[in-house]
Amino acid sequence: MMLYSRNTIFIQELSAFIGNEVELQGWIQNKRSSKGLIFIVLRDGSGFVQCVIPEEKLGTELFRQIEGLGLESSLHLKGMVIADERQIGGVEVQVTEVRIYHNTQEYPISKKEHGVEFLMNNRHLWLRSKRQWAIMRVRNCIIMAIHHFFQERGFVQMDAPIFTGNAVEGTSTLFETTFFDKPAYLSQSGQLYGEAMAMSLGLIYTFGPTFRAEKSKTRRHLSEFWMIEPEMAFYDNERNMDLIEDFLRYVVTVCLEQCADELQLLERDMQVLSNITKRFPRFTYDEAVMILQGKKEVNGKTTLGLLAEELRDTMKRINEIESDIAGREEALKAGGIKKGVIQFNEEKIRNLKIELKELQEMERNLPLWIESAKAFEYGNDFGGSDETVLTRLFDTPIMVYNWPKAIKAFYMKEVGGNPKLVKGVDVLAPEGYGEIVGGGERETDLQKLVDSINLHQLPMSAFEWYLDLRRFGSVPHAGFGLGLERMVSWICKIQHVRESIPFPRMMGTLFP
Repeated sequence: MMLYSRNTIFIQELSAFIGNEVELQGWIQNKRSSKGLIFIVLRDGSGFVQCVIPEEKLGTELFRQIEGLGLESSLHLKGMVIADERQIGGVEVQVTEVRIYHNTQEYPISKKEHGVEFLMNNRHLWLRSKRQWAIMRVRNCIIMAIHHFFQERGFVQMDAPIFTGNAVEGTSTLFETTFFDKPAYLSQSGQLYGEAMAMSLGLIYTFGPTFRAEKSKTRRHLSEFWMIEPEMAFYDNERNMDLIEDFLRYVVTVCLEQCADELQLLERDMQVLSNITKRFPRFTYDEAVMILQGKKEVNGKTTLGLLAEELRDTMKRINEIESDIAGREEALKAGGIKKGVIQFNEEKIRNLKIELKELQEMERNLPLWIESAKAFEYGNDFGGSDETVLTRLFDTPIMVYNWPKAIKAFYMKEVGGNPKLVKGVDVLAPEGYGEIVGGGERETDLQKLVDSINLHQLPMSAFEWYLDLRRFGSVPHAGFGLGLERMVSWICKIQHVRESIPFPRMMGTLFP
């Protein structure tokens, strides 16, 4: 019997050990048997590899034990690494020894389709699936790229408090709690504190959890999420936008370089992400409204014309898929076909039904988006559907700047010569992902800031410390906030933001 060993390696290292004997440990991701052989897909957190276990090497008794193992059973094995380009990672392991750590039976998440509610209730187990594994590794890559970007440019990481006595943008969407004998809130942003820290250190960024109590269950909303918020002394909004563009380009490029396997597993179109090298189009709010309403062309197309074209193509594709599914189901029903053909058709039907469901949702949404775009009123903020429509004409993120003051936060700096506009900027990701960055230049005029606090009906006493930043050594400064989970969702092309964080917290979801 093989003893526990300290000589194990990780699956991600296997390509360097071709022709050598190695020891691995991990969990059974998949298993099948065939004529004295067991084929296991082993995962260990770093990757996946096929392991071939022959009965003649292990003996009948141990072979039968392994045959009886369920999904997620844990093993320690020894074997020879063989090059095989047909397999995951280009290698497989010919096993010579096995030690069973734990025999798992009736693992709840099987190969069959599960509903979202079931998967959310079993999130602690769902994280083990290939898709969730890939998403979490991309998330990690994004986090490390963010730190590298700012650290390499002289930024200092700082921490803003989670308990706060004042709101950044009002208290209507905050979780209220009691801090000893005083009311307090869970922070919705570290930005105000970031401004104070920037007045000391020049270039800073915060990276931490933030909270919003909006009673929303859309695919873009979480109640607890992570924000990256840099703040820069002596920056105006033009320089701020340049930094944002450099930042997003850097993070996406790093992910393309370091997470190609994970993105491929997620079936992400990496060519779309490669467009990050292009210059981001920049539009004023006024220009963006004209584009949204279909009154301004971009590269010879309008939003309304493009949406109408997409609706026609979607309906055509729906008809094609429905016909294809019907034909394959009829062939299966008739019988008389080989097992391999049956399995191929069943898998094809499953995939077609997934595509059909997505297209049917598009068929419902497109007419609504068209009507919403036509009816959009100048002065309103962009909603999720507006952002989706606006970005459909572009293959890169776009920047919208100089927003109506009435719909932006109290601390935004007025545009010179037009007090109705402020120097804010939103970055909207393509492919319908909408806002991933919001920021702008901060108001430095003390009286204008006081007037704005009063206009927003915020308690002046809670902001006296913030006003001190304008009383003592005020300088031009700017900053922005990036929602980490929205960034993960876009890069991985996740339909719902709940898959972008290990344990999502949103309305109706508190466990596990």
